[in-house]
Amino acid sequence: MTTKLTKLAAIAALATGLGTAAVAQDYPFRDITTAVVWGAGGGTDSINRMIMAEMEKHLPVSINVINQTGGVAGSNGMVYVQNQPDDGYTLVGLSESNVTAAVQGGWDQKFDFWYPFIVGGSPDLISVPANSPYNTLEELVDAAKAAPGTIPAAASGAGSIHHLNLLAIQNGADAEFLFVPYQGSAPGQEAAIAGEVQLVVTSLAEQAALIEGGQLKPLAMLTPDSADIAGMTVPSAFDIYDGLDQYLPLMQAIGFAVHDSASDDVKSALGAAFEQAIASDVVAEWADANNYAVSGAYGEEAQAIFTTLESNFAYTLQELGATTVDPASLGIERP
Repeated sequence: MTTKLTKLAAIAALATGLGTAAVAQDYPFRDITTAVVWGAGGGTDSINRMIMAEMEKHLPVSINVINQTGGVAGSNGMVYVQNQPDDGYTLVGLSESNVTAAVQGGWDQKFDFWYPFIVGGSPDLISVPANSPYNTLEELVDAAKAAPGTIPAAASGAGSIHHLNLLAIQNGADAEFLFVPYQGSAPGQEAAIAGEVQLVVTSLAEQAALIEGGQLKPLAMLTPDSADIAGMTVPSAFDIYDGLDQYLPLMQAIGFAVHDSASDDVKSALGAAFEQAIASDVVAEWADANNYAVSGAYGEEAQAIFTTLESNFAYTLQELGATTVDPASLGIERP
Protein backbone atom coordinates (compact mmCIF):
# COMPACT_ATOMS: atom_id res chain seq x y z
CA MET A 1 0.00 0.00 0.00
CA THR A 2 2.82 2.33 0.91
CA THR A 3 4.52 1.56 -2.39
CA LYS A 4 1.37 2.41 -4.36
CA LEU A 5 0.93 5.69 -2.52
CA THR A 6 4.54 6.56 -3.15
CA LYS A 7 4.13 5.87 -6.89
CA LEU A 8 0.94 7.93 -7.07
CA ALA A 9 2.64 10.82 -5.30
CA ALA A 10 5.55 10.61 -7.70
CA ILE A 11 3.23 10.60 -10.71
CA ALA A 12 1.31 13.59 -9.33
CA ALA A 13 4.54 15.47 -8.72
CA LEU A 14 5.72 14.71 -12.24
CA ALA A 15 2.43 15.91 -13.73
CA THR A 16 2.58 19.08 -11.69
CA GLY A 17 6.14 19.66 -12.82
CA LEU A 18 5.22 19.15 -16.48
CA GLY A 19 2.30 21.54 -16.13
CA THR A 20 4.52 24.19 -14.59
CA ALA A 21 7.08 23.70 -17.36
CA ALA A 22 4.37 24.14 -20.02
CA VAL A 23 3.21 27.36 -18.46
CA ALA A 24 6.78 28.66 -18.22
CA GLN A 25 7.74 27.95 -21.83
CA ASP A 26 9.62 30.74 -23.51
CA TYR A 27 7.88 32.82 -26.20
CA PRO A 28 7.13 31.74 -28.84
CA PHE A 29 6.15 28.12 -28.29
CA ARG A 30 3.31 27.97 -30.85
CA ASP A 31 2.74 29.43 -34.31
CA ILE A 32 2.23 33.16 -34.83
CA THR A 33 -0.35 34.77 -37.13
CA THR A 34 0.15 38.09 -38.89
CA ALA A 35 -3.07 39.76 -40.07
CA VAL A 36 -2.30 42.18 -42.89
CA VAL A 37 -4.82 45.02 -43.07
CA TRP A 38 -4.49 45.45 -46.86
CA GLY A 39 -5.26 43.01 -49.67
CA ALA A 40 -3.20 40.09 -50.92
CA GLY A 41 -0.57 41.00 -53.48
CA GLY A 42 -0.22 44.64 -52.41
CA GLY A 43 2.92 46.27 -51.09
CA THR A 44 2.15 45.77 -47.40
CA ASP A 45 1.12 42.16 -47.98
CA SER A 46 4.23 41.38 -50.06
CA ILE A 47 6.61 42.94 -47.55
CA ASN A 48 5.02 41.09 -44.64
CA ARG A 49 5.16 37.73 -46.38
CA MET A 50 8.80 38.34 -47.24
CA ILE A 51 9.92 39.49 -43.77
CA MET A 52 7.90 36.82 -41.93
CA ALA A 53 9.52 34.09 -44.03
CA GLU A 54 12.92 35.45 -43.00
CA MET A 55 12.00 35.84 -39.33
CA GLU A 56 10.79 32.22 -39.22
CA LYS A 57 14.39 31.15 -39.76
CA HIS A 58 15.28 32.64 -36.39
CA LEU A 59 12.27 31.46 -34.41
CA PRO A 60 11.21 27.95 -33.31
CA VAL A 61 7.72 28.36 -34.81
CA SER A 62 6.02 29.23 -38.09
CA ILE A 63 4.40 32.61 -38.90
CA ASN A 64 1.18 32.41 -40.88
CA VAL A 65 0.14 35.49 -42.88
CA ILE A 66 -3.54 36.20 -43.48
CA ASN A 67 -5.42 39.23 -44.83
CA GLN A 68 -7.98 41.04 -42.68
CA THR A 69 -9.11 43.88 -44.93
CA GLY A 70 -11.80 46.55 -44.98
CA GLY A 71 -12.98 49.34 -42.77
CA VAL A 72 -11.57 52.86 -42.70
CA ALA A 73 -7.86 53.10 -43.54
CA GLY A 74 -7.32 49.46 -42.65
CA SER A 75 -9.29 49.67 -39.41
CA ASN A 76 -10.87 46.21 -39.67
CA GLY A 77 -7.50 44.50 -39.47
CA MET A 78 -6.33 46.72 -36.62
CA VAL A 79 -9.51 46.17 -34.61
CA TYR A 80 -9.24 42.42 -35.21
CA VAL A 81 -5.70 42.30 -33.78
CA GLN A 82 -6.59 44.76 -31.01
CA ASN A 83 -9.22 42.28 -29.83
CA GLN A 84 -6.73 39.40 -29.64
CA PRO A 85 -4.67 38.76 -26.49
CA ASP A 86 -1.50 40.83 -26.20
CA ASP A 87 0.60 37.67 -25.97
CA GLY A 88 2.47 38.20 -29.23
CA TYR A 89 0.75 35.42 -31.15
CA THR A 90 -1.28 37.75 -33.38
CA LEU A 91 0.61 40.55 -35.16
CA VAL A 92 -0.81 43.21 -37.48
CA GLY A 93 0.70 43.95 -40.89
CA LEU A 94 0.34 47.66 -41.59
CA SER A 95 1.68 50.80 -43.27
CA GLU A 96 1.88 54.54 -42.73
CA SER A 97 -1.61 54.96 -44.24
CA ASN A 98 -3.16 53.35 -41.15
CA VAL A 99 -2.36 56.40 -39.02
CA THR A 100 -5.42 58.14 -40.52
CA ALA A 101 -7.90 55.53 -39.28
CA ALA A 102 -8.56 57.30 -35.97
CA VAL A 103 -9.31 60.77 -37.32
CA GLN A 104 -11.55 59.21 -39.97
CA GLY A 105 -13.62 57.41 -37.35
CA GLY A 106 -12.52 53.83 -37.94
CA TRP A 107 -10.29 53.42 -34.89
CA ASP A 108 -10.50 54.90 -31.41
CA GLN A 109 -6.84 54.90 -30.41
CA LYS A 110 -3.69 56.88 -31.04
CA PHE A 111 -1.23 54.88 -33.08
CA ASP A 112 1.02 54.37 -30.05
CA PHE A 113 -1.31 51.50 -29.14
CA TRP A 114 1.16 49.54 -31.29
CA TYR A 115 4.80 48.55 -30.85
CA PRO A 116 5.83 48.69 -34.53
CA PHE A 117 8.56 47.18 -36.70
CA ILE A 118 9.33 49.06 -39.93
CA VAL A 119 10.77 47.00 -42.77
CA GLY A 120 11.01 50.04 -45.03
CA GLY A 121 9.33 51.80 -47.89
CA SER A 122 9.94 53.20 -51.31
CA PRO A 123 10.98 56.88 -51.51
CA ASP A 124 8.80 59.41 -53.29
CA LEU A 125 9.92 61.44 -56.27
CA ILE A 126 8.59 64.09 -58.65
CA SER A 127 8.31 63.08 -62.28
CA VAL A 128 6.82 64.65 -65.39
CA PRO A 129 5.60 63.15 -68.69
CA ALA A 130 8.41 62.10 -71.01
CA ASN A 131 7.56 64.91 -73.45
CA SER A 132 7.40 67.61 -70.76
CA PRO A 133 9.28 70.85 -71.40
CA TYR A 134 10.63 70.68 -67.84
CA ASN A 135 13.94 68.90 -67.47
CA THR A 136 14.85 69.93 -63.93
CA LEU A 137 12.97 70.57 -60.69
CA GLU A 138 14.12 74.20 -60.79
CA GLU A 139 12.47 74.71 -64.18
CA LEU A 140 9.22 73.22 -62.90
CA VAL A 141 9.22 75.25 -59.68
CA ASP A 142 10.05 78.48 -61.53
CA ALA A 143 7.07 77.89 -63.82
CA ALA A 144 4.83 77.31 -60.80
CA LYS A 145 6.05 80.51 -59.17
CA ALA A 146 5.35 82.45 -62.37
CA ALA A 147 1.76 81.15 -62.50
CA PRO A 148 0.75 79.99 -58.99
CA GLY A 149 -1.91 77.28 -58.77
CA THR A 150 -2.11 76.63 -62.51
CA ILE A 151 0.19 73.63 -63.05
CA PRO A 152 -1.86 70.46 -62.36
CA ALA A 153 -0.21 67.84 -60.17
CA ALA A 154 -1.26 64.30 -59.28
CA ALA A 155 -0.36 62.78 -55.92
CA SER A 156 -2.94 60.05 -55.21
CA GLY A 157 -5.79 61.00 -52.87
CA ALA A 158 -6.06 63.94 -50.51
CA GLY A 159 -4.13 63.26 -47.33
CA SER A 160 -2.05 60.43 -48.79
CA ILE A 161 1.69 60.38 -48.16
CA HIS A 162 2.21 61.44 -51.78
CA HIS A 163 -0.09 64.43 -51.28
CA LEU A 164 1.79 65.37 -48.10
CA ASN A 165 5.04 65.21 -50.04
CA LEU A 166 3.59 67.50 -52.71
CA LEU A 167 2.61 69.98 -49.99
CA ALA A 168 6.10 69.69 -48.52
CA ILE A 169 7.81 70.52 -51.81
CA GLN A 170 5.44 73.47 -52.23
CA ASN A 171 6.30 74.80 -48.77
CA GLY A 172 10.01 74.10 -49.07
CA ALA A 173 10.36 75.61 -52.55
CA ASP A 174 7.77 78.35 -52.04
CA ALA A 175 5.71 77.29 -55.05
CA GLU A 176 2.04 76.42 -55.56
CA PHE A 177 0.71 73.67 -57.82
CA LEU A 178 -2.87 72.74 -58.65
CA PHE A 179 -3.46 69.47 -56.79
CA VAL A 180 -5.65 67.00 -58.67
CA PRO A 181 -6.58 63.97 -56.49
CA TYR A 182 -6.81 60.46 -57.95
CA GLN A 183 -7.94 57.18 -56.43
CA GLY A 184 -4.49 55.73 -56.05
CA SER A 185 -1.00 56.05 -57.48
CA ALA A 186 -1.59 54.15 -60.72
CA PRO A 187 -4.42 56.44 -61.97
CA GLY A 188 -2.34 59.51 -61.13
CA GLN A 189 0.63 58.18 -63.04
CA GLU A 190 -1.58 57.29 -66.00
CA ALA A 191 -2.96 60.84 -65.91
CA ALA A 192 0.57 62.23 -66.17
CA ILE A 193 1.39 60.00 -69.12
CA ALA A 194 -1.86 61.04 -70.82
CA GLY A 195 -1.10 64.72 -70.27
CA GLU A 196 -4.00 65.35 -67.88
CA VAL A 197 -1.50 66.62 -65.28
CA GLN A 198 1.99 68.02 -65.69
CA LEU A 199 3.66 66.24 -62.76
CA VAL A 200 3.12 63.30 -60.48
CA VAL A 201 4.37 62.48 -56.98
CA THR A 202 4.37 58.77 -56.12
CA SER A 203 6.99 56.24 -55.02
CA LEU A 204 9.99 55.00 -56.95
CA ALA A 205 8.69 51.44 -56.70
CA GLU A 206 5.47 52.52 -58.39
CA GLN A 207 7.13 54.64 -61.06
CA ALA A 208 10.13 52.44 -61.87
CA ALA A 209 8.65 50.53 -64.80
CA LEU A 210 7.25 53.74 -66.32
CA ILE A 211 10.60 55.51 -66.02
CA GLU A 212 12.45 52.54 -67.48
CA GLY A 213 9.88 52.39 -70.27
CA GLY A 214 10.43 56.05 -71.14
CA GLN A 215 6.92 57.18 -70.21
CA LEU A 216 7.87 59.32 -67.21
CA LYS A 217 10.86 61.62 -66.72
CA PRO A 218 12.10 61.84 -63.10
CA LEU A 219 13.15 65.27 -61.84
CA ALA A 220 14.01 64.85 -58.16
CA MET A 221 13.89 62.48 -55.21
CA LEU A 222 12.05 63.79 -52.15
CA THR A 223 14.67 62.27 -49.85
CA PRO A 224 18.19 63.37 -48.88
CA ASP A 225 19.69 60.79 -51.24
CA SER A 226 19.77 60.63 -55.02
CA ALA A 227 18.73 57.45 -56.86
CA ASP A 228 19.96 55.61 -59.92
CA ILE A 229 17.40 54.25 -62.35
CA ALA A 230 17.24 53.57 -66.09
CA GLY A 231 20.86 54.64 -66.52
CA MET A 232 20.37 58.06 -64.96
CA THR A 233 20.91 59.61 -61.55
CA VAL A 234 17.86 61.34 -60.12
CA PRO A 235 19.09 64.18 -57.88
CA SER A 236 17.84 64.84 -54.36
CA ALA A 237 15.53 67.82 -53.99
CA PHE A 238 17.41 68.52 -50.74
CA ASP A 239 20.45 69.51 -52.79
CA ILE A 240 18.35 71.99 -54.76
CA TYR A 241 16.27 73.71 -52.04
CA ASP A 242 17.76 74.31 -48.59
CA GLY A 243 14.40 74.74 -46.87
CA LEU A 244 13.15 71.21 -47.57
CA ASP A 245 14.63 69.69 -44.44
CA GLN A 246 11.92 71.49 -42.44
CA TYR A 247 9.21 69.44 -44.19
CA LEU A 248 10.90 66.31 -45.56
CA PRO A 249 11.54 63.47 -45.72
CA LEU A 250 8.13 61.87 -45.23
CA MET A 251 8.77 58.23 -46.04
CA GLN A 252 6.54 55.20 -46.36
CA ALA A 253 6.68 53.05 -43.24
CA ILE A 254 5.59 49.50 -44.04
CA GLY A 255 5.90 46.62 -41.63
CA PHE A 256 4.05 45.04 -38.73
CA ALA A 257 3.29 45.58 -35.06
CA VAL A 258 2.43 43.88 -31.80
CA HIS A 259 0.39 45.34 -28.94
CA ASP A 260 2.50 47.89 -27.07
CA SER A 261 1.22 46.23 -23.88
CA ALA A 262 2.92 42.95 -24.84
CA SER A 263 5.57 41.71 -22.44
CA ASP A 264 9.25 42.59 -22.71
CA ASP A 265 9.98 38.93 -23.51
CA VAL A 266 7.66 39.07 -26.53
CA LYS A 267 9.14 42.33 -27.78
CA SER A 268 12.67 41.07 -27.26
CA ALA A 269 12.10 37.79 -29.13
CA LEU A 270 10.42 39.52 -32.05
CA GLY A 271 13.10 42.22 -32.08
CA ALA A 272 15.94 39.70 -32.21
CA ALA A 273 14.35 37.78 -35.09
CA PHE A 274 13.55 41.03 -36.89
CA GLU A 275 17.12 42.32 -36.61
CA GLN A 276 18.52 39.09 -38.05
CA ALA A 277 15.96 39.07 -40.87
CA ILE A 278 16.61 42.71 -41.79
CA ALA A 279 20.34 42.03 -41.96
CA SER A 280 19.90 39.11 -44.38
CA ASP A 281 20.95 39.06 -48.03
CA VAL A 282 17.41 38.01 -48.94
CA VAL A 283 15.95 41.28 -47.63
CA ALA A 284 18.72 43.36 -49.22
CA GLU A 285 18.23 41.70 -52.61
CA TRP A 286 14.44 42.00 -52.39
CA ALA A 287 14.66 45.69 -51.53
CA ASP A 288 17.11 46.38 -54.35
CA ALA A 289 14.98 44.55 -56.90
CA ASN A 290 11.81 46.38 -55.82
CA ASN A 291 13.24 49.89 -55.26
CA TYR A 292 12.63 49.86 -51.52
CA ALA A 293 14.77 51.47 -48.84
CA VAL A 294 15.23 49.22 -45.80
CA SER A 295 14.56 50.82 -42.41
CA GLY A 296 14.90 48.23 -39.64
CA ALA A 297 13.55 50.65 -37.00
CA TYR A 298 11.40 49.12 -34.30
CA GLY A 299 10.09 49.84 -30.82
CA GLU A 300 10.47 53.40 -29.55
CA GLU A 301 12.38 54.51 -32.66
CA ALA A 302 9.58 53.27 -34.94
CA GLN A 303 6.90 54.73 -32.64
CA ALA A 304 8.55 58.15 -32.99
CA ILE A 305 8.41 57.83 -36.78
CA PHE A 306 4.74 56.88 -36.71
CA THR A 307 3.95 59.70 -34.27
CA THR A 308 5.36 62.21 -36.76
CA LEU A 309 3.42 60.64 -39.61
CA GLU A 310 0.23 60.51 -37.54
CA SER A 311 0.52 64.20 -36.67
CA ASN A 312 1.21 65.30 -40.25
CA PHE A 313 -1.51 63.13 -41.76
CA ALA A 314 -4.16 63.97 -39.14
CA TYR A 315 -3.90 67.73 -39.30
CA THR A 316 -3.50 67.81 -43.08
CA LEU A 317 -6.71 65.82 -43.41
CA GLN A 318 -8.43 68.11 -40.92
CA GLU A 319 -7.44 71.18 -42.95
CA LEU A 320 -8.83 69.43 -46.04
CA GLY A 321 -12.13 68.77 -44.25
CA ALA A 322 -11.63 65.01 -44.46
CA THR A 323 -11.73 64.13 -40.74
CA THR A 324 -14.68 63.08 -38.60
CA VAL A 325 -12.74 63.16 -35.32
CA ASP A 326 -10.71 66.11 -34.01
CA PRO A 327 -7.06 64.98 -33.77
CA ALA A 328 -6.64 66.97 -30.55
CA SER A 329 -9.41 64.90 -28.89
CA LEU A 330 -7.24 61.81 -29.45
CA GLY A 331 -4.19 63.50 -27.98
CA ILE A 332 -2.51 63.91 -31.38
CA GLU A 333 -0.30 66.99 -31.26
CA ARG A 334 0.06 69.43 -34.15
CA PRO A 335 3.25 69.02 -36.23
